[in-house]
Formats: sequence, C-alpha cells, structure tokens
Amino acid sequence: MKIVKQISLSLENKPGKLAEVSDILGANGVNITAFYVVAKAAQGVLNFVANDSEKAINILESNGYIIESQDVIACEAPNHPGGLNAVLKPLRDANINVDYLYPCIGMGELTILILGLDPIEKALKVLEENWIRVFGNNDLFSY
Repeated sequence: MKIVKQISLSLENKPGKLAEVSDILGANGVNITAFYVVAKAAQGVLNFVANDSEKAINILESNGYIIESQDVIACEAPNHPGGLNAVLKPLRDANINVDYLYPCIGMGELTILILGLDPIEKALKVLEENWIRVFGNNDLFSY
C-alpha cells in the first residue's frame, strides 16, 4: 500500500522549540519534507513527514520526546488554477472527508500534498482510479 508515515509531537509554545527539533533531526541526517504546526496558548503540535520516519522516531524518542505516528497519503496535485479539485472532487464524490492537508517543500516542479483522511484504503483506491499520482515512502524520497 502506498502510504507515508506522519510524525506528531507536542512542544512548548516557546521560542526555539521548533529549532531544537530541527537541529536534532538535521544533525542525524533526517530531512523534514512536509510539516505543519498548530499552536494554542502554551502548547503546540508539530506534524511532519521525514525522509526516514523510523530514524526520526527513534532519535526523537531517545531525546525524550513523546511521538505519535499515523499513515497519510502523499499525492501529486496539478499546479494550475483549480488543480486542487482534481484531488478533492473524487474524494468528495466518494464521501471521504479530508481531515487536513499540507504541502511538501522542496519537491522541484511537483506539487505534492500530504492528506490526512479516513478510511485511507478507500481514499487510495479513489485517487488511483482518478489518475492521481500517489507516492509511497520510497517513491517520495527518491526525488
């Protein structure tokens, strides 16, 4: 199954906390390729996709972080006005809700989205039936 692992961790909402995570991962050769952060009051949550999720999880846990992970879909979206609908309309028509989405960074000419949705197996089938290019970890990080 073509899925990607998303890693989530809670952080104090203080200057330097994101940089600390980035420093730890970067020093160990882990690249963050997609991320989003939600901060409310004193707490924040960092959600990200890395080139080596297992390594990222091990490194962060060994540095005292509490990690959660989940499967997400990485897919290509056409880069033109209305292109996002090539991904969203088939999901809507199949009655699949998109819980969240965020873009990958540094993927050259490609526009790749990370999608959190349920049920993931049905969503994969719908996207592939509608000629939406879906990436697994090996595909995504070979660019």
